[in-house]
Amino acid sequence: MLGYPLWKKICVVLVCLAALIFSAPNLFYAQVEESNDAVAAGQQGDWPSYLPSDLINLGLDLRGGAHLLVEVQVADVYQDRMDSVWPEALRVLREQRDVVGTVRQLDTDQGELLMRIGEPAGLDTAIAAIRELAQPITTLTGIGSTDIEVSAEGTDLIRVRLSEAEKSATDDRTVAQSVEIVRRRIDESGTREPTIQRQGSDRILIQVPGVGSSQEVLDLIGTTAKLGFHHVINQTTDENARAGAGNLLLPDVSQPGVYYIVERRAIVSGDQLVDAQATFDQNNNPSVSFRFNAQGARIFGDHTAENIGNPFAIVLDNEVISAPRIQSYIPGGSGIITGQFTTQETTNLSILLRAGALPAELVVLEQRTIGPELGADSIEAGRIATAVAFVAVLVFMALSYGLFGLFANVALILNVAMIFAILSILGATLTLPGIAGIVLTVGMAVDANVLIFERIREELKAAKGPARAIQLGYDKAFTAIIDANITTFIAAIILFAIGSGPVRGFAVTLGVGIITSVFAALLITRLLIVTWFAMRRPKEIEV
Repeated sequence: MLGYPLWKKICVVLVCLAALIFSAPNLFYAQVEESNDAVAAGQQGDWPSYLPSDLINLGLDLRGGAHLLVEVQVADVYQDRMDSVWPEALRVLREQRDVVGTVRQLDTDQGELLMRIGEPAGLDTAIAAIRELAQPITTLTGIGSTDIEVSAEGTDLIRVRLSEAEKSATDDRTVAQSVEIVRRRIDESGTREPTIQRQGSDRILIQVPGVGSSQEVLDLIGTTAKLGFHHVINQTTDENARAGAGNLLLPDVSQPGVYYIVERRAIVSGDQLVDAQATFDQNNNPSVSFRFNAQGARIFGDHTAENIGNPFAIVLDNEVISAPRIQSYIPGGSGIITGQFTTQETTNLSILLRAGALPAELVVLEQRTIGPELGADSIEAGRIATAVAFVAVLVFMALSYGLFGLFANVALILNVAMIFAILSILGATLTLPGIAGIVLTVGMAVDANVLIFERIREELKAAKGPARAIQLGYDKAFTAIIDANITTFIAAIILFAIGSGPVRGFAVTLGVGIITSVFAALLITRLLIVTWFAMRRPKEIEV
């Protein structure tokens, strides 16, 4: 009557063993963390390589560090766009010189281009010519928008400005590019699991655990990534190959073990790259389009004309992120990078290409440093709270349900091990609210066992035999357990979906705790009781 299939027993035991193994590194947190940092630096770590080394990351409030909220000055990019339009506008108007006369640029507001033509009668012709430079863009609000708007001012003035749709798209690209640059700058410093995320339309939240002050982070993100387009001399798999004088040996980030020997001097630098966008080639395969300013276009065009069939390397921070082959002469300062890309890879590559330097100024709106002493106090307070709650629950269950309560306590210990194992594997960040979620889970974890044991007591009072009482106790409590935990799990999902920061940390630990608690109550505790019952075969039981 209490049949428990062998395969189910094996699965439960394996899950429990895995939980103990994957949660164990957190008991040796400092040692494992030092070992992981050593391995990341290419050195030998102290922690055995055959054991898991995943840890729960400690949040800013537990470890100390820097908290920054910065605002991206997206309007700074508008003028750069207009500066790139001016050479092209001058070129097309010179082709119409007989009609429009001389062309002169005038000072105007930031983010606009104002030109005066010598022949007012050619105003309409000039406007039509400049409108030919407009590129179509697709937005969520509709199709048919262009990136620039051209209008007449008086009889001889032409004003060019970005369209609202293009401003919105530019703002989005600028913030995404800034986030990527900040992430690359901070990741390069070796800090562990920083939080870098976009907030609102133009703000970036930066939380870096383990640094001494927020000024360190500001100095870090203020540096400029170095981007360049270099001529490829050779490709090799020998990391010790001699590059030769005036050359560099650089790794390919997309192909581990592959290195390129490139000329030290860049063909064109990232400062001359105006834009890069994810797009599709003529065969509808994902690719990346790029565009240089007038000077970069001329230099790059001359190089492609002389090196058809040869590759060139796109180098970012002394790493080759792509090495496409020149298929044909590329005039006009624009081209396309093709390869075995996915749509996500082209999106990431286009961001990286634009990530040569911060596209706009970052203004600090909020800045604070959390000392490690405060984090240590938080950890100690959380440890005490968790220990008190844990011991109180263990004692209560043992006193209330005797042997069955001890079985529930064993399941509770394994439950906590599963929580830490899952959070470690996910690389989750544990904050003080997250500790509160674990404490709450410890209290809630025995609810299911209480329901089951009370049902068993009722069946025993109804003169059911021990085996039948245990079976009915689990069967009749099952629906109530599932219903109660589903509603709490829905609440955790909502908290995670609409919350941010610490609220989401609480939601994650609560959600994981609910899943493991149900598993522990319905499978682990039942396995212990069934195994004990099969061994002892008692005529009566006390719950």
